[in-house]
Amino acid sequence: MPKACPFCAIVDGAEGAGDASFVFRSPEVVAFLDVKPLFKGHVLVVPAQHIETLGELPPQLIDPLFSTVQQLARAVERGLSAQGSFVALNNVVSQSVPHLHVHVVPRAKGDGLRGFFWPRHKYASPDEAAD
Repeated sequence: MPKACPFCAIVDGAEGAGDASFVFRSPEVVAFLDVKPLFKGHVLVVPAQHIETLGELPPQLIDPLFSTVQQLARAVERGLSAQGSFVALNNVVSQSVPHLHVHVVPRAKGDGLRGFFWPRHKYASPDEAAD
């Protein structure tokens, strides 16, 4: 793990990494709620191993990562009664944390998400995030 990678700290459960709300964990892939969600239910899916870009993702991790993304897109839609989902991956440019991560965001018509400029909606409390 490179120095100060916040996602590696979350994956490792390091002290001071915050109280991540995990929604999935396997030896290869970890998913947790985004602390600055676009909408409630916004999940980040990351390789457990530190990998910075999609180009560096080893072939043997492509299926575990993206099958998890697919499963969580379905789960977010079902669990939140969303009309669809937005799945996105920034690669270097606009990649706020240099650890490969895929965003899975619940969507509804008229939700205000337009292009790549959108408002952020925080959870009111940790209890609400847990719900």
